[in-house]
Amino acid sequence: MMIIERDVPIEMDDGIVLRADVFRPDDSTPVPVIMTLGPYGKGVPFQQAYPKQWEWLDRTHPELLAGSTRSYLTWETADPEIWVAWGYAVIRVDSRGAGRSPGYLDPQSPREIRDYYEAIEWAGTQPWSTGKVGLNGISYYAITQWLVACLQPPHLTAMVPWEGAGDAYRDKARHGGILSNNFQQAWYPRQVLSVQHGNPEGPTDPWLGEPATGPEKLAEAELVANRVELLEEALAHPLDDEHYRTRSADWSRVTVPFLSAASLAGYGLHPRGNFEAFTQAAATDKWLETHPGRHEEWFYLAEGMELQKRFLDHFLKGEDNGWDQQPPVLLRLRRPFTTDTEPRGEREWPLARTAWTNSYLSADLALGPAQATEEATEVSFDALGEPVTFLTAPLDTETELTGPLATTLFISSTTSDADLFLTLQAFAPDGREVHFPGTIDPATPLAQGWLRASHRKLDTRKSLPYRPYHTHDELQPLDPGEIYEVQVEIWPTCIILPAGYRIALQISGHDFERPTPDDPTSAWTARGSGPFLHNHPADRPPAIYGGRTTVHTGPDTPSRLLLPIIPNRHGATE
Repeated sequence: MMIIERDVPIEMDDGIVLRADVFRPDDSTPVPVIMTLGPYGKGVPFQQAYPKQWEWLDRTHPELLAGSTRSYLTWETADPEIWVAWGYAVIRVDSRGAGRSPGYLDPQSPREIRDYYEAIEWAGTQPWSTGKVGLNGISYYAITQWLVACLQPPHLTAMVPWEGAGDAYRDKARHGGILSNNFQQAWYPRQVLSVQHGNPEGPTDPWLGEPATGPEKLAEAELVANRVELLEEALAHPLDDEHYRTRSADWSRVTVPFLSAASLAGYGLHPRGNFEAFTQAAATDKWLETHPGRHEEWFYLAEGMELQKRFLDHFLKGEDNGWDQQPPVLLRLRRPFTTDTEPRGEREWPLARTAWTNSYLSADLALGPAQATEEATEVSFDALGEPVTFLTAPLDTETELTGPLATTLFISSTTSDADLFLTLQAFAPDGREVHFPGTIDPATPLAQGWLRASHRKLDTRKSLPYRPYHTHDELQPLDPGEIYEVQVEIWPTCIILPAGYRIALQISGHDFERPTPDDPTSAWTARGSGPFLHNHPADRPPAIYGGRTTVHTGPDTPSRLLLPIIPNRHGATE
C-alpha cells in the first residue's frame, strides 16, 4: 500500500507555488526520497502521452516492471509502485510554467534550477523524509541533475543521471558550433508546449480528473508571452557565451555521489555529458555505466533498475550491499548484428591500456596505419552532395574499439567556411553496415562528430589528443583555397569487430542520413541521425556551406583518425 498525495504545494523563494505529486509508504517510518522536476506533466501517463514508445516497450519487454501495475508511470521517471515498495518516497514536480505549476516557462534555466534546489530542500525536511534526497531520471531529468548538483543543496545525497547532457552548447544546441535545430523544433512544441501551464488544449490528468496543465486557461498570446522561444535563443547565440554557461554544468561544483549512465548510441544529445561528468566532476564517489538501446528501455529493464537500486540503497539508506566494491566503470560490450552485450568492469575512462592508433586518410579513400604516398594528395566533395567514405583494409584480427575518438583533418573550401559531419562506421565482409538501436534512431552508426571550420580554435588547457575541446568564442573564417588544420571530436563508442570487418570514416558537409524510409514504429525521424539534424537555413546558408570541400592528405597534411583500440580485451584492468 502507498499514500498518494496530488498537487502538493511547494512554495519557492519568490512566492511562486509549484505543484508536486508525492507517493510514499503507508507507514509512519521516515524514508529517503527520489525526486524529479521537469516540464513533461506529472499528471500525464506515459502510455497516453507517448503511445508509440510505450507500445514498442510493452511489446519488446512484456515482463517489464514485474510486480507493478504500471498505472502510475510518467515519461522518463521512476515507477512509484516499484520504488515505494522498495522503501522510498517518490516525488514528481511540475517545473515552473509547466503542467499545474504557474510561472514563466524557461527550461533548464537558472530560475528552474533554483526551483529544483528549493524543492529538494522542501523534500528533505518533511516529517516522512529521512532528510536524504536522491535524484533519478532520464534525459531532461538527468540534465537538470547535473545543474542542480552545482548548487549543492544540503539534502541532496546521491543521484542517477540516466543519459543526460552537461554542456548546453556542445552537447545540445550547437554541435561543433553547428545549430542542432531539428530536435528543438520538434521536441519543444511536442513534449513541452503541449503541457505548458494554462494550455487549454492540454491533456487531462486522469488521476485528478482535471486538466494536467492547471486550472488556468490562457489565450495563445498569453502562452507565448509566458515562455521562452528556444530556437530563437539558439539562433541569437552562435558562440558559447554566458547564455550557455548558465545552463551548463560546472563540473568543479558537482561533488555529490553519482552513477552516470551513458548511452552507447545517443549521439546528438545524451552520451557526451555522462562521459564528461565521470572524467571531469569533482565528486570522489562516482561511477560510469554504459548501455545500448532506447533511453526509455534500459532505465526500466531489470538489469538497469537493479543497478539503480543498489547504488541508491547504499547512499540513501546506508546499506552495506557491496556497492563500495563496484568497479568505477561498467561497460556493456557490443558485437555486430546482435543486441546481446557482455558486461565488463573497468577502473577508469578512457581505459588506461588503450592503444591510441592513428589511421591515415589517403586519396584512394583508404584508411591505413601509414601514409600511402610521399606526395600530397587530395579528395574533394560537394558539401551538400554525396559524402566521401574512407575504409580500412579487412581487419586481421578481432578488434575492440572502446573510448572517445578524434580526427585531425587538413581541409580547404571554395567558400569562407565549411561544416564537417563525421560518422564512424563498420562493414561486414558481405558489405552490411554495423549499426545498433539507439536512444531514438533504430539504426544508429558507431559514432558521430561535428565541427564548423570557423570554430576550429582549440582551448589548449582542456584539449586532449583524443578529445579536442574548442573554445567556440570567436569565428575564424576561411580564405577560399587555403589549407587549414582542424581537429574534430567524435563522441565515444564501444564495439568488438571480428576479423575481416572494415572500419570506415564518412566525411560530409551535411547530416548523416541513409536513403531509407522512416521506421513506422519510431516517433521520430529515423535515417541514422534520429531527429538531431542541422538544417536551419539561417544557420547554414548555401552560399557559405554549400561549396566544395577538399580533404588534403600526404606527409605535410597528414589527415588522420585516432582510434581507441583495446588490446587484451579479456578481463578488467587491475
